[in-house]
Amino acid sequence: MGSSASPRAPRPGEVLWTPSPERVRAAQLTAFAAAVSARRELDLRDYGDLYRWSVDDPEAFWADWWDAAAVIAETKGDRVLEAGERMPGARWFPEARLNFAENLLRFAAAPDAATRPALVARDEAGRRTVLSYAELRSRVAAFAAGLRRDGVGPGDRVVGYLPNAPEAVVAMLAAASLGAVWSSCSPDFGIEGVLDRFGQVAPRVLVAADGYRYAGKRIDVRERLAGIAARLPTLTRVVVFPFLDDAPDLASVPGAVAWDDYLVADPPPLGFLPLPFDHPLAILYSSGTTGVPKAIVHGAGGTLLQHLKEHVLHTDLSADDVLLYVTTCGWMMWNWLVSALAVGATVVLYDGSSFAPGPASLWDLAERERVSVFGTSAKYLAALEKSGVRPRETHDLAALRAVLSTGSPLPPEGFAYVYRDVGRDLLLASISGGTDIVSCFALGCPTRPVRAGELQCRGLGMAVEVWDDDGRVLPAGVKGELVCRRPFPSMPVGFWGDADGARYRAAYFERFPGVWAHGDVAECTPSDGLVIHGRSDAVLNPGGVRIGTAEIYRVVERLPEVLEALCIGQPWDGDVRVVLFVRLRDGLALDRGLVDRIRAALRRHASPRHVPAVVLQVPDVPRTKSGKVVELAARAVVLGEPVRNLEALANPEALASFRDRPELRRG
Repeated sequence: MGSSASPRAPRPGEVLWTPSPERVRAAQLTAFAAAVSARRELDLRDYGDLYRWSVDDPEAFWADWWDAAAVIAETKGDRVLEAGERMPGARWFPEARLNFAENLLRFAAAPDAATRPALVARDEAGRRTVLSYAELRSRVAAFAAGLRRDGVGPGDRVVGYLPNAPEAVVAMLAAASLGAVWSSCSPDFGIEGVLDRFGQVAPRVLVAADGYRYAGKRIDVRERLAGIAARLPTLTRVVVFPFLDDAPDLASVPGAVAWDDYLVADPPPLGFLPLPFDHPLAILYSSGTTGVPKAIVHGAGGTLLQHLKEHVLHTDLSADDVLLYVTTCGWMMWNWLVSALAVGATVVLYDGSSFAPGPASLWDLAERERVSVFGTSAKYLAALEKSGVRPRETHDLAALRAVLSTGSPLPPEGFAYVYRDVGRDLLLASISGGTDIVSCFALGCPTRPVRAGELQCRGLGMAVEVWDDDGRVLPAGVKGELVCRRPFPSMPVGFWGDADGARYRAAYFERFPGVWAHGDVAECTPSDGLVIHGRSDAVLNPGGVRIGTAEIYRVVERLPEVLEALCIGQPWDGDVRVVLFVRLRDGLALDRGLVDRIRAALRRHASPRHVPAVVLQVPDVPRTKSGKVVELAARAVVLGEPVRNLEALANPEALASFRDRPELRRG
């Protein structure tokens, strides 16, 4: 068993869990390191050795990982990297030909394919749907035949406006089998938000549901769907599946066809078109909170190779696992989740509120489905703790061996909560990457200790460093810009409609030419981990000192009265002052005593620089559809600047309470 957390608040960097020797020996990461050592006559004794080799000799690493992951391909080719170290411009496996869907459906050919669960879908209403690997392949074949009948082929766009349901996975895999490009967003987007995304990519087929459920509410989207379809002139087909009703009336959606009617009843055997490694697989979208979302194109091979690496080596995922990651179809974690099919795991799809019908709902699901890897967000874990939920005491979680957290930095206290109240012998992996790379720069390591507040490691093959403004590598413990100095396979193919690549280069390579600048403030730790302090564009600079907003949230959100916080920097008298907004528990009002305690806590646990000049109460804070707090939108309102693309926000009405606050005006 691993060591458990202390009941006191942990120190940043304090070891909270250590994998047992048996776990280390059994880890797939250990086996891979041993195989590389033998094959290449290296002495890779621990993760640090393996990581250094993977970034010093990336061609050897990715070639070896391709073989170890048993990638299915018509050909791998002899060349691994074309155009060398150039970013952008480097091309991985330029001679390879493969199909993404074939790799995800490889277990449909296994002897137990008819009984091995591929997808388990649950929703707020308690409905449960199970598809075996054989059934999944059969449905993909039927939908792919429908797409082929409509003339869909390589490069055509198929888009989804749908909840996290099996039909989303079926449609994506069917499109990929033909070489079509998949793109999706969740059904809580309004018409303009959808058009800001799909309107850029000229889709041929739109797949949608009649509606969705959230927090006990039933939301019918057929009227919205009709408005979307009417403004996408390239559409030749709208396919609608029932999610709210067994047989929804589709008369209000001109030209729509029901899902069951679209499926070909007796389809030909499912084929998989071999395609280049960098053939477009999916288009994902940036949050769009500073303008029209960037349409980021990701290649099939890079996505597959990277996801396999993260699932197998960093999460130790295998065919024996049941993986739940709470996500919508509009977040890159949905793509990451579905890729677990390539290792034969059972993927649990959940759609709805994490707190419906109660705060322990997801743990009820985890117990019933015997979830072994539970993925969620830092915000969810903080809200769960404040709700007083202690899953370890109330649920049978014997199958659970790992908890993954992303979306925002997980503070040390969040680590302590998981080990105290969820499970003592768990790999708790705080992971960080993004839509930009459809994967992670830093994540978990099953053979290393877990330290409070730290991401365990930089990802294999990812030459991640922390630089100062002059492009110098910073020592451990010093904050700077997170960069990646060498190319990696899951870099975007480009941005849709960016023919000369100018927007792509401007997004990541202007600050440090030829080096990927991710836009995060980070620091390496003495234990070779990483700490993320927030987005660079949200960093505060009072007195010229860089402060990440996560440093403030970590302290403030530990106070029992505070449910959530948002912090901005306001220009003031030639400097920047820190302004803090807090959302309190229902029925509480901000008073002088609480303000003093907030300031005292920050002075004690952070520094005097972190102490806000102004503390204000708001009923809610703006966030994206995936739950990320949006400091830039709040700052724009406070400064009287326009907020671009309100459709990107899950709750744009929250911005009203940030407007015209007398405390933020000069007297």
